[in-house]
Amino acid sequence: MRHAEFTTAIPALTPTAPTRPTAGMGGGSGFGGVFNEVQGDVADFIQNGGGGWTGSSASLSAEGRVWATRTSEAATAIVGDGEPHASPDQQAFLESIAPWAREAADKLGVAPELVSAHAALESGWGRRPLKNSDGSSSHNLFGIKAGANWQGDVLDAGTTEYVGGAAVKTSARFRAYPDQASAFRDYAQMLIDNPRFRSALGTGSDAHAFASGLAKGGYATDPSYAAKLQRLASKLQGGS
Repeated sequence: MRHAEFTTAIPALTPTAPTRPTAGMGGGSGFGGVFNEVQGDVADFIQNGGGGWTGSSASLSAEGRVWATRTSEAATAIVGDGEPHASPDQQAFLESIAPWAREAADKLGVAPELVSAHAALESGWGRRPLKNSDGSSSHNLFGIKAGANWQGDVLDAGTTEYVGGAAVKTSARFRAYPDQASAFRDYAQMLIDNPRFRSALGTGSDAHAFASGLAKGGYATDPSYAAKLQRLASKLQGGS
């Protein structure tokens, strides 16, 4: 849920990893098409605003609310609720980013688990990476948008932003990196360079302070963002 390049003159935008309807179950018409459309809406809602969902939410259709109810356990899996340990796939993701997470964490003055949790939340545990037009990974695990001052590669992707508390689907230009190391280094430098995130730096293992600092700085427009990140980070730290 990413932001455009942060400067004091640019209003806070949000890094938001794009979500897409799950493939399969037929084409674009009939039951398969309806299923895919509804499941895609639910996936968007779960990833970008699932916290505190109620059946009266106006952002889902009637069919979507039914599927959201049936998939409530899937929603909690994003932040690890109900599971004391990461799944094998999630653990593999954490191990793959561990060296870069530690490096970024050292620069930021926070525990590596907090950086890993942030990458996991933004990328859906690496399962929903932002992809280039040729289908290759952009390695942008933090959903950082490309502002006017960004000199690197870019890609256009769908995303969800919150306007007045309502989820709105849109498209945005995101940064693209040659590898994971570059992505984590740019992430750390972006947080260090922008004064809006000062309160998130040097927070050590305090998941609440780190998550709150990012949210207050405008890292994401999702009103539940800090709570989601804090819960996931606490899970990785071995908390409840």
